[in-house]
Amino acid sequence: MAETIFRGASSDDAEVICIVIHGRGQTQADMMASIVDRLSLPKVRFVLPKSDDVGWYAARAIDPLTDETSRELEAAIDAVSEVIAQARAETPDRPLLLCGFSQGACLAVELLMRQPEIADAACLLTACRVGAASDKLPQARLTDLPVYASCGDEDPWIPENAYHHMLGDLTRAGARIRSDLFPGRPHEVTDTEIAVISDMLANLAQKRPLLGAAV
Repeated sequence: MAETIFRGASSDDAEVICIVIHGRGQTQADMMASIVDRLSLPKVRFVLPKSDDVGWYAARAIDPLTDETSRELEAAIDAVSEVIAQARAETPDRPLLLCGFSQGACLAVELLMRQPEIADAACLLTACRVGAASDKLPQARLTDLPVYASCGDEDPWIPENAYHHMLGDLTRAGARIRSDLFPGRPHEVTDTEIAVISDMLANLAQKRPLLGAAV
């Protein structure tokens, strides 16, 4: 995997870790501009992994799973898991927020459904499950995990029905969810989403409840 970028607080000074996973055709610089630079949180250590290719996997998230997509997806999950393990080791005993946009958010969902203890909370910005509704997708126990999920009702990459299918899976997994569906929203991160991320990071740092769940 390409080199991981770190921004914000040092590993010694950080009160919370935020993993930010980019979408298809994006870079860490895109995530800096659309998310990290819009957050005024000096005690957060931002960790931005980068895929080796233009995306984490080649297929669309809503396409039926193939052997090739499954291999690419598992490789991406392994790569991001390694980044998270390194961040945890360098900044121990700090809460961790898993955040992704578009394909990065879809990857974050699948990571949670395979490794439910990997994060203390999650922000899934424009996400769905990877695979068709007919595929047998992993389902973990995410008991009371705070999850913020958002999408546009006419997003060009994530259909509304696929977004709602993901919400159903997260609900059945036991996650504590806040969901925002934005009418006519372009494929981008809104000020509302940034405000939610900011609140979640601040509350995690102070060990306060977020999205109605205890941490």
